[in-house]
Amino acid sequence: MNKMSRSQMAWLVAQDMWDGAVVNLGIGLPTACANFVPEDREIMFHSENGLIGVGPAPDVGDEDPDLINAGKQMVTLVTGGAYFSHNDAFVMIRGGHIDLSVMGAFEVSQAGDLANWTVNAPGVPPGVGGAMDLAAGAKEIWVLMEHTTRDGKPRILKECHFPLTGKGCVTRIYTDIAILMISPRGVEVTAMVEGCDLEKLQAVTEVPLTVHRECKVISPPDIA
Repeated sequence: MNKMSRSQMAWLVAQDMWDGAVVNLGIGLPTACANFVPEDREIMFHSENGLIGVGPAPDVGDEDPDLINAGKQMVTLVTGGAYFSHNDAFVMIRGGHIDLSVMGAFEVSQAGDLANWTVNAPGVPPGVGGAMDLAAGAKEIWVLMEHTTRDGKPRILKECHFPLTGKGCVTRIYTDIAILMISPRGVEVTAMVEGCDLEKLQAVTEVPLTVHRECKVISPPDIA
């Protein structure tokens, strides 16, 4: 099976964002989605440290140390973008003005529960950030993560083992081998990478899976 690179995963999510959406990108891999927005779409990326209109990562030599996102990465600002206070950024989230939040996760349950702020490990500080506000305030939550842990254990579980960030909030999961949708019918597979099938996917997923009637083969561009 051809697992996708992290850039290909971010590209895949960016293709599914809709024109005119206001989107918050979580710290880590989700921030790369801003690099792959189709040219025919206008998407306003929001950052909880006080930015809207975040653009792609800057070219080498064009970095502005005063222009960073919530993950302390240097970013660009598109035409029409704006700075504002941290408080206002959270008012946007809590007021229901964020259409979509793309977040990383440690675990997601079959009910759409999200665990992404702590692994309860000694010496590993938790990182709440704006995740809990986004899980409660964004209109839709997508998760972008690798399908299994480093030692091959499932991340999509019947119930999360780590403390929850939000309950029943996740609607889609994008991994390095598949796209899954959480619906009243259960967890449905809407796309898989070439060489993957339901049997292989089920072997690395704890919850029962069904294949959506319009399930597709994922064909990302050749990007590292």
